[in-house]
Amino acid sequence: MSMEGATMTPRTPTTAPAGTATPTDSADAAIRAGQLRTDDAGSRLTLERHVRDTDRAVALARDVVTGLTSIPRALPPKWFYDATGGMLFDEITRLPEYYPTRRERAILDRHAGDIAAACPADTLVELGSGTSTKTRLLLDALRDGGSLRRFVPFDVDEQTLARAGQGLLAAYPDLTVHAVVGDFERHLGRLPAGGRRLVAFLGGTIGNMRPAVRTEFLRTVRAQTAPDDALLLGTDLVKDPDRLVAAYDDGAGVTAAFNRNVLTVINRELGADFDVRGFAHIALWNAADSWIEMRLRAVRDQRVSIDALALTVDFERGEDLLTEISAKFTPDRLDAELAAAGWATAQRWTDPDGDFAVTLATPSSHPVAAPI
Repeated sequence: MSMEGATMTPRTPTTAPAGTATPTDSADAAIRAGQLRTDDAGSRLTLERHVRDTDRAVALARDVVTGLTSIPRALPPKWFYDATGGMLFDEITRLPEYYPTRRERAILDRHAGDIAAACPADTLVELGSGTSTKTRLLLDALRDGGSLRRFVPFDVDEQTLARAGQGLLAAYPDLTVHAVVGDFERHLGRLPAGGRRLVAFLGGTIGNMRPAVRTEFLRTVRAQTAPDDALLLGTDLVKDPDRLVAAYDDGAGVTAAFNRNVLTVINRELGADFDVRGFAHIALWNAADSWIEMRLRAVRDQRVSIDALALTVDFERGEDLLTEISAKFTPDRLDAELAAAGWATAQRWTDPDGDFAVTLATPSSHPVAAPI
């Protein structure tokens, strides 16, 4: 399934219903009004918003219409993540079969200091930051190295960014936080410039993108980087297919519940009548494309109505709905994809078992223009 933190595949709960009080309501209101929050030590939090609640509703409707009327049928994995989906994914990361989160954390535990030494950035940018929990290892290393001045978390969930930013101000009294609420597909160009930046895209989330989309994403980030900036990329590596399938089809059925949750989201938000238990969770290894596919397979013929879209969709028994891909990489393949997008591999760290990789890439001497 999708890795943590990405806006393409956000892992954070949706915002509270209108009128629901939360501990950070006053802070959120001040941020939305354009004010800067300042703690006793003088650190500041800015929240820059490019995505609103109405944008999410429009995007969901568009993706459902496009995905359910195409052949084969498919939905983007970002719609797994309402509050229930976020909790289910947190549970998945603790399952014995699901190794990626633990492996990446082990790499950062061991090598955050090496990363900070290789790129002593004053600004850490994290794409798909979510709650920024794992990122603190990098923040600590950059702070201890004396370079850290600013953190730029980028995610689609405004409330989560506001809360995480407030927590970071308390933990890092000399840090400025400039949070950006945005979507990978439209707003990467809005990242604040200046200083020496380390752009982190962790969790293996890039594997949820198809090759052409990956290239476009990497080229877009490359087009706005300065010569001293760097990209830190987390990727899952190719391994025994049985282990890969098990990681996405655990014995406890948590991943199956997570996969079906996309239907619950559509039922609730678009007035659909999917029989959630009428679809079986399927995980399979696509050797030709080197990725895991998660699908929902109709266990019987059924007709689904989606009231908000005035759409009726018929599923035949055995028909699949693709909900996610998760590409796995070899080092050579990853280096080639980075090079094609204008990046040069500088260093790479793996866990002792060679399951996962964290790669530091720098702008190559022959940049590739971002696609128009």
